[in-house]
Amino acid sequence: MKRCRFHTSLPTYISLLRIPVLRVRLPLMVEKPQAPVIPSKKNCIHPRNIHFSIYKNQNIIERFFARLKQFRDIATRYDKLKSTFLAAVQLVATVIGIN
Repeated sequence: MKRCRFHTSLPTYISLLRIPVLRVRLPLMVEKPQAPVIPSKKNCIHPRNIHFSIYKNQNIIERFFARLKQFRDIATRYDKLKSTFLAAVQLVATVIGIN
């Protein structure tokens, strides 16, 4: 499994840890020395060096999870079985991908 080099969005990562299927897989994908992707303020004396292409891609990921949470059964975790919930997430992700 390929490891991440950049930490794009901590709140998204924390919300994904609440999903039982992904709780096991996600910690394996992240290794500790990570480059920050959030830019510093404009009036900062010593600005951080960041990759703006990665920062722009972060918006796409965050919008996808925002759309995913708009579906009621996904947001409330209505399904009791892991396999049913995973199938619902995959179905909704497919619908979002088509649109």
